Amino acid sequence: MAEIKCIDLCKTYVQGDATIKALDHVTLDIEQGSFICLSGPSGSGKTTLLNAIGGLDELDSGEISINDERVDLLSKGPLADLRLHHIGFVFQAYNLIEVLTARENVEFVMQVQGVSAKQRKLKSMAILKEVGLEGMENRRPAQLSGGQQQRVAVARAIVSQPKLVLADEPTANLDSVSAAHLMELFCELNQNHDVTFLIATHDERVMRYAERLIRMQDGKVISDELQINT
Repeated sequence: MAEIKCIDLCKTYVQGDATIKALDHVTLDIEQGSFICLSGPSGSGKTTLLNAIGGLDELDSGEISINDERVDLLSKGPLADLRLHHIGFVFQAYNLIEVLTARENVEFVMQVQGVSAKQRKLKSMAILKEVGLEGMENRRPAQLSGGQQQRVAVARAIVSQPKLVLADEPTANLDSVSAAHLMELFCELNQNHDVTFLIATHDERVMRYAERLIRMQDGKVISDELQINT
């Protein structure tokens, strides 16, 4: 899982009288186990590309394959199964369920997957400790800061160890220490469990961790470079 091919992706939006090219003939190959950052100004197409790969946005044209399976051709059921079992999402908006505790939010995906209650609790408690939220497991989102809510969202995305994580500005609400801790956690998952990471970010702190930096502007890829991390 998580070898991705994007071929000639196009996506436009209409805003009033204007037509916005969110993706303008984007072609990319992403190898399994990659750690990639997408950078670029707002409106460059980063989020649209993430959403297209995750099957959340439909394309106007182009092809997306994950391990030779055409994501853009999947019907709703198989697409939902792909997202449920193989892809972790970290959104800029936390998308937490307000009536659930932090632990219950983290357990939610595992519950849908059919994981036993005992295993759900063990895994959720361990991952919340790993992201620095030990002792806050029973707090609801309204009782957590923005940064803490983001960490719950990250824990939910990675608790099942998906083979692909799509993250949209994951450090946007984190201080420098928390951001560094999160990126080290991402790197550990990438290196030890072969999880592919595709991260859209404005954050220079995040870009430094990337082995490959893809810059976008006006829906186009304008540079694609390997980086040497020290």
